[in-house]
Amino acid sequence: MKKKTVALLLALTLVLGVVAGGTIAWLTAETTPVKNTFTTSDIDITLTETVQPNNEGNREFKMTPGYTIDKDPKVTVLKGSEACYLFVKVEESENLETYISYTMANGWLQLKDEKNEVVSGVFYREVAADSNDQEFGVIGYMSGETFVADQVLVKDTVTKAMMETAKTSAPTLTFTAYASQLYKSNTAKFTPAEAWANAQPTVAP
Repeated sequence: MKKKTVALLLALTLVLGVVAGGTIAWLTAETTPVKNTFTTSDIDITLTETVQPNNEGNREFKMTPGYTIDKDPKVTVLKGSEACYLFVKVEESENLETYISYTMANGWLQLKDEKNEVVSGVFYREVAADSNDQEFGVIGYMSGETFVADQVLVKDTVTKAMMETAKTSAPTLTFTAYASQLYKSNTAKFTPAEAWANAQPTVAP
């Protein structure tokens, strides 16, 4: 009887000690952290030509009536870029059409604004994201029904007198490339006109 009393007192003392010490162990669990890192995205393009500029930064080409001239501007969407609209703005001097014949390369579409009116000199195409560089030729000329890439044609109607005029007012052809992301959300695309507005550099008031 004495042994049972001692055992009971000992058990009671242990229980009271646990309660008093606040060391009751509840069932718990914890996961390892899951870290989310949000990386950046971008679009990178280049515009290149084989013929290098002169000291004044211009590319000069001698015109001979009926001859072709190598003219190979190429726009490249660099690898890793997001899907985009790719634009080329082509600016002609007022007298260019008198001397030079050219046409846009296959795949370029004439840009129209939100009112469905032609945006003069601006052409575009859609480019998917890719792990490789994607290069696009810009112009060529039509030889009958055949498109000849990367060349322009000096018209055979150009006369010596017209050449004299060109000495003081040489025809020019200027290219500028732009790009803007294709999608405004996970599923909705920008319209080409919206993307063109996005791509324009901000003009200070």
